[in-house]
Amino acid sequence: MNKKHTYLIIIFLILASCVAFGRIAGNDFVNFDDPGYITENYNVQSGLTLQNIQWAFTTVVLGNWHPLTLISHMLDWSLFGANASGHHLVSLLLHIGAVIFLFLFLNKTTNNLWPSAFATALFAVHPLRVESVAWAAERKDVLSMFFGMAALYAYAFYAESPKYSRYFICLILFALSLMSKPMLVTLPFILLLLDYWPLVRWQTIWKPVQVRVCNTDPGARKNGKRRIAGATAEQKTSQCVNDHNHLIGAILWEKVPFFVLTALSIRLTLWAQWIGIAPLDGLPIVYRTLNAVLSYLSYVVLFFYPVNLAVLYPYSDSIPLWQVSIAALLLLGISIAVIYNSKKAPFLFVGWFWYLGTLIPVIGLVQVGRQAMADRYTYLPSIGIAIMLAWGIPLLFRSKDIRKRALWAAGSAVIATLVFLSWMQCGYWKNSINLFSHALHVTKNNFWAHQSIALVLTKDGKINEAIYHYSEAIRLNPTFANADNNGGTIYGKLTQHQLVAEAYNNRGTLYGTLNQYKIAMEDFNKAIQLNPNHAEAHNNKGYTYYMTGQDQRAILDYNKAIHLKPDYVDAYCNRAVIYFRQGNKELGCLDAHKACKLGNCKTLDSAKDKGYCR
Repeated sequence: MNKKHTYLIIIFLILASCVAFGRIAGNDFVNFDDPGYITENYNVQSGLTLQNIQWAFTTVVLGNWHPLTLISHMLDWSLFGANASGHHLVSLLLHIGAVIFLFLFLNKTTNNLWPSAFATALFAVHPLRVESVAWAAERKDVLSMFFGMAALYAYAFYAESPKYSRYFICLILFALSLMSKPMLVTLPFILLLLDYWPLVRWQTIWKPVQVRVCNTDPGARKNGKRRIAGATAEQKTSQCVNDHNHLIGAILWEKVPFFVLTALSIRLTLWAQWIGIAPLDGLPIVYRTLNAVLSYLSYVVLFFYPVNLAVLYPYSDSIPLWQVSIAALLLLGISIAVIYNSKKAPFLFVGWFWYLGTLIPVIGLVQVGRQAMADRYTYLPSIGIAIMLAWGIPLLFRSKDIRKRALWAAGSAVIATLVFLSWMQCGYWKNSINLFSHALHVTKNNFWAHQSIALVLTKDGKINEAIYHYSEAIRLNPTFANADNNGGTIYGKLTQHQLVAEAYNNRGTLYGTLNQYKIAMEDFNKAIQLNPNHAEAHNNKGYTYYMTGQDQRAILDYNKAIHLKPDYVDAYCNRAVIYFRQGNKELGCLDAHKACKLGNCKTLDSAKDKGYCR
């Protein structure tokens, strides 16, 4: 009967996930990272070859090193081409695979079918999952989670019967997860938590001490000594403690290779981000810390009240200290409570510290990107909260019959509601306009949403509407710098200038497409004045010089752009074109080959057709 229920639950989880996220099959790509990973990535579109596999392992895309994700995109493009439906459905299948592995792990290790099913269902169909599943560029999330949950399932078998083969399967799956996305760097920490509950490996170690010391030989008492199997109690206790210390050391020692992979992944991640993106120096560490504390509580709130979800949550101009204080007190109070009850309710301890620990890499203390928080960051951490609820709520009901009836009804209603909300949220990912228009509707002063809409409108030829959104982006930004200081202004002067410079640069690009080069040059100069390290503005300024026949000035700006951003493909392509126009084939071919290595071989292919390059 248990096996029958297990199969039925797996079928239900698959069907519920398909209903919640199935409409993404009708969605398009969006202009948020999808071009960099898929729609404008030459290597991805050229398919799965040995050369491209080597490229995937040796390149950084958008500040990330995740070769398996790039390889998966190559496979998708080989199968589906530019048809976004296929890409989205593969992401959904990977999510479903992760869901199944999570359920199998929980059910195997707890031997408690229905809480395992409910916890997995909460994770599977929650609206916070939409960003990870519906966003093609976030393939790294679902692929990493697929391997990560498979690693947990493999670890359950290893913990049950330690064998080298099972251990190495778990370790290999962990490595594959890290090569998809480094979010699972916290897996060694998770394994230590799981050793406490539900695997109960820590408790098993200490239990024999009590048993063996108490079971003394009654006959030995007559001689005035307490002996246990031929030794005094003190000697036997010492021997037991030594054995137990050995076992503790074994549990910790077996995690060392996992921590080594974690350290290596962190090192590669920092290297990739240093190469691919500039740090946001204007975000002070004090503000990042305040935002991190508030985000910890905000994610919990969104778990229970998942409305007004957006693709990008902009930083507010300031964070009231009273909000941070309340958040810190609540987080501290929950932490103390779960520690105090860790023996009676170990699942609360494990679930809570799973949530806290797995959020650390993305909580914002080390800032990457310009978002205050992101739904995708809850993909792994939310499992901890789901575990707390699935095993904690039944304790509120003393009567087994009442518990069964109440929880069945309430649980079914909750899952059905989450499925509906996820289905609705998937609709906002239909296309870029829908996605960022919704973000404008549910957030305030969303500079990036205006700019993203303007980019799409520009491509669609809706010039006046695009200029409006660029102008709105420029108008909104200065309000941050002038905000009232209630606990600290978010943006420092440097970052504020960077944000406004981005809008000027994009509006200048738009004017350039209208051949209004004088106005475009004014915007590019303004962008560079605000942010001298703006590589894109230098590149666009160089292109404007090129279009007006000022090749030498163009080369100077291209040189500056490449100096600021050594992997800037467009700048290499543009400079190569000028070199070819000047008759300098040697330098032109060098730039064309460099651009091809970085992912854009169009200039090189054109040069080969003309006989300029080999």
